[in-house]
Amino acid sequence: MSAKRGPVSIDDTPATQPGDWSDAFVTHSIDELRAAVTARRTRGPNKRETKEQVAVRFSPEVLTFFRATGPGWQTRMDQALRDYVAKHRLSA
Repeated sequence: MSAKRGPVSIDDTPATQPGDWSDAFVTHSIDELRAAVTARRTRGPNKRETKEQVAVRFSPEVLTFFRATGPGWQTRMDQALRDYVAKHRLSA
């Protein structure tokens, strides 16, 4: 969908309601505004267990196989390794 081109009339804009301003942040300082924006962009705690990034070398055949499965291949590779660990942990 492309944007409308041409003159804009005040009649084209909807009137604001009092509730539209309930989350507004009023400041007279650019530093205060930057601090508020930075605080809003800060991520919260990770809800999932974290993964560890490591450098691992795999054979070309293994990588070709998983990459050929399309986007999300790394997640599927991780799941295949998890399944292997679960199966072999129960056998031991």
